Amino acid sequence: MTMQISVFVPEFGVIEAITPPFRTFQTANEFLTVFGKTPVFTVEYVGLQEYVPANNGEYVIKTNRLLKHVAETDLLIIPPTFGDTIKGIQANAEAIPYFKKLYEKGSCLASLCIGAFLLAETGLLNGKKCSTHWAHVNEFRERYPQVEVEDGAIITEHDNIYSSGGASSLWNLILYLVEKFSDRETAIMISKYFALDIGRDSQSQFAIFKGQRTHGDDAIKKVQDYIETHYQDKISIEMLANLVHIGRRTFERRFKEATNNTPIEYIQRVRIEAAKNFFEASRKNVSEIMFDVGYTDTKAFRDTFKKITGLTPIEYRNKFAKVATEV
Repeated sequence: MTMQISVFVPEFGVIEAITPPFRTFQTANEFLTVFGKTPVFTVEYVGLQEYVPANNGEYVIKTNRLLKHVAETDLLIIPPTFGDTIKGIQANAEAIPYFKKLYEKGSCLASLCIGAFLLAETGLLNGKKCSTHWAHVNEFRERYPQVEVEDGAIITEHDNIYSSGGASSLWNLILYLVEKFSDRETAIMISKYFALDIGRDSQSQFAIFKGQRTHGDDAIKKVQDYIETHYQDKISIEMLANLVHIGRRTFERRFKEATNNTPIEYIQRVRIEAAKNFFEASRKNVSEIMFDVGYTDTKAFRDTFKKITGLTPIEYRNKFAKVATEV
C-alpha cells in the first residue's frame, strides 16, 4: 500500500523546512528497498502556483501539482513561512480552505515550526493541542486563544493533526512520521544517515525567555522591568503588588492575563535565563551562579532549572558553555 505525501510549498516559504520532509520520505523509500521491503511513500511538492519562490526569492521550487488539483492525499505537510507571520498568512490565505477540505476528507495534516500559524487559520486546532517555535508561543496564543499550545514540546499529535516545535525540531516530527507510517528500523536508519537525535522530546533547552511585552498594561510592564533588573534580590508578591499600588489578588490576576505566567513563574524564568547566560559565558561554579541569580537553596535551583530547560545545570553547561569548566 502506497502512502501519498504532499509537501505544501508556501509563498514566502523557508527552504530549510520545505526540502527536509521531501528528501526524508524519498530516502525512506531507498532504505526500505535496501531492507528488501516495498517502498511505501509517493512524495510530491504542491503549491498555489507552479513555481514558488522561497527565502525571499533566493530559491525557486517547482511544484508537482497545484494544491487546488489535490483531491486527496494521505499526509499534507505545512512548512513555515519566512519572516513576518502575518504576511505569511496573508500570502497563503488561498490555501487555508484546501487544508481544511483535505482534512475533512481524511488527510492527516502536519505543521512544521511556525507552519502552525497556517494550520491554525483553518480552525481545525481549536480545542486541540499544538506545538510551534518557542519564540512565537506568545504571539500564537494571542492570535489563537482557542488552541492549547504545548510550550516547549517537540512533537504534538491530536486527531491526525501533527505539529513540531521550532527550527530543527521539524526533523523529530519527520522521523516520527516515518516511523509511524513505515517502521522504526527505517526511522533509525534515517536518523543515523542525517545524524539526527531521534530521542529528543523537548525544545526547552534551546528556549530564550523573553517576557510578554505586547500587552497594554503599563503597571504590569513596570513590574516586569523591576523583576528583570532585581532578579538577584529577594522578591515577594506583596512587594510587587505594592510597587504598582494594586491589591495582591487583582495584581496576580492581571499579571497572569498580561504575561501568561504567574508572578512566581515569571521570576523563576527570568532567574533561570540569567543562570543560563552565566553558564554559557563564565567560569563560575553552580553554587556561585545559584547565589548570583537569587537562589539560596541548591535543590530548589536545580529542580527549577531542570523543569524549565529540561537539563540539569551541569548538563546545560557541558552542552552550551563556550569554555568547558570542571565543577
